[in-house]
Order: sequence, then C-alpha cells, then structure tokens
Amino acid sequence: MNKTFLLTAASVLALATGAASATQPPAHSFVRSFHQFQIPKGARLLYNQNSNGTGEGINSQSFTSGTDYDQGADDFVVPKGKTWTITEVDVSGLYFNGLGPAASEDVIFYKSQNGEPGDTVKHGTFDGLKGTDDNGSFAMKLPHKGLALDAGTYWVSVIANCSYEGGCGEWGWELDSVQHGNQAMWRNPGGGLCPTWGTLEDCFSTSGDFMFDLRGVARRKND
Repeated sequence: MNKTFLLTAASVLALATGAASATQPPAHSFVRSFHQFQIPKGARLLYNQNSNGTGEGINSQSFTSGTDYDQGADDFVVPKGKTWTITEVDVSGLYFNGLGPAASEDVIFYKSQNGEPGDTVKHGTFDGLKGTDDNGSFAMKLPHKGLALDAGTYWVSVIANCSYEGGCGEWGWELDSVQHGNQAMWRNPGGGLCPTWGTLEDCFSTSGDFMFDLRGVARRKND
C-alpha cells in the first residue's frame, strides 16, 4: 500500500470504566488520526473503501493472551458473473497506548449470513501474516495464489497481534464515514461488551465502516 501517512493528533477515549493496570489493556478504545492516500498507478484494485476517514478507530487485535482479543469485520460484494482472486488486503490504522509494531496480522474471510459474518470461507484464514507496516496501516499479501471467491457477499476481518504488556500497545482499525453495504461489525468474545457480533451502532453508538481495500485479479465466471 503506497500512501502518505499524516498524523495530526492522537487522543484516546477509553470506553471502559476504571484505570488499566500495567498488564491489563484498557478495553475498547477510540483513536484519532488523519490519513491521506495515494493510490498506486496501475494497481489492480478490486474493492476500495480506504478513504473518507473519520479520524476514529476501534480495536481489532489479539493481546497475545489466548482468548483476550477484539475483532472487527466489514463486508464487500464480488459482482455477479465475476470471480475474484484476492492477493492483498490493505487496512488503515494506528497504534496508541504504545508504539507498536504488531508481531503479525491475521486476516479471516467469512461468508455472509443474515447480514453478518457466518462460517469462515474455505481456505480463507490467514494467520501470522507479516504485512508492510506503515505506523499501523498494513499492506498484507496473502500467501500462495491468494483466495478465489465467486460472486456474493463476504466479510473480511483483520486482527493485529499486538502485545499490550510487551509494549506494542493497542491497534485501532480506522473508520470510514461512508457506509458500504452492511454496517461494519465487532465482537469481544471474552468480554461483556458485544461478546457476539454486533454493529458499530450497537456496540459503540457510532456509525460507518472500517477502512480497507482488496487487490488481486478479477475474471469473468468460467474464463
């Protein structure tokens, strides 16, 4: 992901009550940032909502302590009559309460079920990716030949493996002010706030989507 990253301010609004200890991350935070994008010439861009940044982001990370993780996800549509082979996922984000970097990133693709993430796509889980890290914005190349998807609605989730206790801090996935399709969703399986998938409106009383784009090859079905 070739872009210019500009940081004008970084302020954190913790949604959890009480102060965090040195080893316990403050759960569910917003971060404020500013991004300016330059789309590479000739890039094979399949899908793009990596713009219209609100200056806010929401945790989507594994704190590297087993079940302690937050997870965001957003949907996209492969057009009718097309097959996409996704070879790269780019997201916009920022570190806070620490300087990073993440040890790695996980990318998971889900089928859509009743307007939310359903079953994982076969061969659609990519753990431990080492994407290009631009101060918390990741460009992550998928291994092998990437992931082939037929027409339909899918969800993509990105989780930064970022140890709070180890000094990485927290990673926020930045929000897009324009909603594309279904509203982005979030969950915290080990916590009290949205232990199952809920919309950003339900979980945080905010709206919008997450910022990401997909790159690869588009073909007509049966080509």
